[in-house]
Amino acid sequence: MKKTAVIFPGQGSQYLGMGSGFLDTDPDAARLMELAEEVSGLPLARLCREGPMEELTRVLHLQPAVTVINLICWQQLRKAVPDLVPAYVAGHSLGEYSALHAAGVLDAADTLALVTRRGELMEREGAACPGGMRAVLGLTVEQVEELLDGYDGTGVVVVANHNSEKQVVISGDRAGLDGLSALCSGAGGKVIPLNVSVANHSPLVAGAVDDFAAFMAGIGFQPPRLEILFNVTAAPERDPDRIREIMARQIASRVRWFELIDRMIGGGVEVVVEVGPKKVLTGLMKKILNRKSGVSCLQMDSPEGLEKVVKTVAG
Repeated sequence: MKKTAVIFPGQGSQYLGMGSGFLDTDPDAARLMELAEEVSGLPLARLCREGPMEELTRVLHLQPAVTVINLICWQQLRKAVPDLVPAYVAGHSLGEYSALHAAGVLDAADTLALVTRRGELMEREGAACPGGMRAVLGLTVEQVEELLDGYDGTGVVVVANHNSEKQVVISGDRAGLDGLSALCSGAGGKVIPLNVSVANHSPLVAGAVDDFAAFMAGIGFQPPRLEILFNVTAAPERDPDRIREIMARQIASRVRWFELIDRMIGGGVEVVVEVGPKKVLTGLMKKILNRKSGVSCLQMDSPEGLEKVVKTVAG
């Protein structure tokens, strides 16, 4: 079996009908969706299947919706390849909670409870401190940081995600985003607004950190059974108390995705499987990897995608 890493997507991967291929054919998937609806108190099956999209993309709904589809896809992969032991697991932002479940740190119910509470708190902070996020293409994180260091305009803006060598996401309020975007464009970067209403991974959502930490204190965390690499540190961690602290910080901290993936590839990974809706992270992988790396990148959120993954991993 090939040395495999499993990665889980987060916000931005949602689409109407996600997970239907498994929900329509496997009672285990349907039971996991029922659990998610019970824990969250939300009509997640309807939202995932029918939307409307504006309701699905509300932070309050989106976080448990994407997470339950990730968990269903992981469940299906485990059933199809029961002897698979990933060398690494990781998740992008919200997807990190799915990775915690995959690593055995959290059970399914606690994972869904955490992302439901996280969604509530982040929607609250987004309403209190409106903001957004923008992708900057064509500039390195060092170039964006240099521009940020020289920015003397108004507003709040930070580097939120380091996704690939030349894909950086900035987060903040309108004034800060406009000011730094102008500098990035002037330096040759292409700036693309993201369809989010919350300034994730910025000081504008830091008000959620203490409340979320207090909620997590009542959740049982176990030492991971798999090597999980964290967004905040781009490194592994095994101590449950330390993991709690990292996950509280994650809300307002930078996602160090490029470093995290680089660590996986340096560890000899041969196959990277995106487990969850769409191919956002698979697209990023293709930007990160050297064309001659020999690493296979696949994504699965349907029976057809699962079949391809099984063949590649077993090969």
